[in-house]
Amino acid sequence: MNHDRYDDAYIRSLLSEVKTIAIVGASANAARPSYFVMKYLSERGYRVYPVNPGQAGKTVVGLTFVASLKDVPEAIDMVDVFRAPEHVPAVLDEVLALDPLPKVLWTQLGVRNDEAAARAEAAGLKVVMNRCPKIEYGRLSGEIGWTGVNSRTISSRRPQRLGSGVQRLSIAPRGPKSI
Repeated sequence: MNHDRYDDAYIRSLLSEVKTIAIVGASANAARPSYFVMKYLSERGYRVYPVNPGQAGKTVVGLTFVASLKDVPEAIDMVDVFRAPEHVPAVLDEVLALDPLPKVLWTQLGVRNDEAAARAEAAGLKVVMNRCPKIEYGRLSGEIGWTGVNSRTISSRRPQRLGSGVQRLSIAPRGPKSI
């Protein structure tokens, strides 16, 4: 697969299929991007497991850190990697040791390792590199447009009121509006 560009349909299908996400390299520091990502994804209904051996057992934003992928107490659908590109092969080794295998290996912005991607795809995993699931979810749902960012997603529909508090949109494709 070409990892220079991904179709919106591919990203949307992955984010729609997965329910359980392990975030390797997650941080308990509220100023770190991985903190925002784990908080955001958990608020969107995903079951998120932050993976960081130095934080194992600690709970942040209602999520308990585990030391390694094998310590996640349920099957993992997606592994999101917040580690430098040279660490991706070792993370992939840990992923490939899991049973059942996750469906998706996702690496964060600035993280690309084509050899690891080829190995993952050969093992049957879908791969996304150099992208952020938080940003992609926000872009595809239209949430990111609320701040004036061009989401490249056009819709004439107004966001639905979801009750009090912060509105959250779904990435589910929008069908025709019934009258």
